[in-house]
Amino acid sequence: MPRKSAKTDPEEKLLKLGKAIRAARLECGLSQEALADASEIDRSHMGKIERGERNVSFLNLARVAAALRMSVAALLVKANI
Repeated sequence: MPRKSAKTDPEEKLLKLGKAIRAARLECGLSQEALADASEIDRSHMGKIERGERNVSFLNLARVAAALRMSVAALLVKANI
């Protein structure tokens, strides 16, 4: 019988997405505040997204991807979800 993890599958996906956003942000040389500003998202909310603590809406995900100069699809591929 497989062991149950502490995180559920959706929570794991949020963590992966957050890590992918953070990695892409760092690759672009952006601070969290700069990405939040470019995405028109509050900086504290962006931090929660990057930590996988918030379920980002599709519209916000599209804004983040655009600010990172990538498609939503490319961001999801980067997250491996």
